[in-house]
Amino acid sequence: MTVHLVGAGPGDPELLTLRAARLLAQAEVVVHDRLVSPLILGHAAGARLIDVGKSPGEPSGSQQSINTLLVDLGRHGIETVRLKGGDPFVFGRGGEEAEALAAAGVSYTVVPGVSAALAAPMMGGAPVTHRGMSRSVAIVTGHDERGELSAVDWPGLFEASDSLVILMGAAQFGSIARQLIEAGADPDTAVLAVTRAGWESQEDTRFRLSDAEHQKLQAPTTILVGPVAQLDFRCPDPPVGYPG
Repeated sequence: MTVHLVGAGPGDPELLTLRAARLLAQAEVVVHDRLVSPLILGHAAGARLIDVGKSPGEPSGSQQSINTLLVDLGRHGIETVRLKGGDPFVFGRGGEEAEALAAAGVSYTVVPGVSAALAAPMMGGAPVTHRGMSRSVAIVTGHDERGELSAVDWPGLFEASDSLVILMGAAQFGSIARQLIEAGADPDTAVLAVTRAGWESQEDTRFRLSDAEHQKLQAPTTILVGPVAQLDFRCPDPPVGYPG
């Protein structure tokens, strides 16, 4: 028996990996985040579901309490899946949970997931890299553990990369955009915000950096900043009668 730290992907159930689906089907307990689709949880029909999700501005369990829960389940020999949106190790605190399990002598595995950092912009039609436009991409969280603006060098980060992907930055993006513009970023820089990527209710919003403070973005939103954000490679609807 072991604890599996599993990435659920950005939301679309069809982006769940085969290994993740198999482990969910075998699980006795699934400890999941709030951003995991109910359709994905449906793979764990025989498991007890424990919701430990954190919602912005609302009381929630601490990371320490989640670590303790996973260690307790593992020590009792319960086949457990810790299911996290996206990838466990991309701002998912999977590393902290792995450290806690290792320190307690509990065996665990890590199952990568499709990160929203790459998938969400694509679902909105934009690549994070594109020949002649973007040869580098930086991925950063928009807020810290207290929900405040992440203390990173925003102008320096923007200067060092062609594309900037911001996770968990919906509430702080107006402040981030202002810092970038004050540091010399072109106010006309393209921005793509993808909300609830991979869900039926997905929303894509395109605007310029100068308009950021007028946007009302809701979590969960992935934000792409840079020339590639103006691209839209979504396949148009096929004509009526198209056999595909």
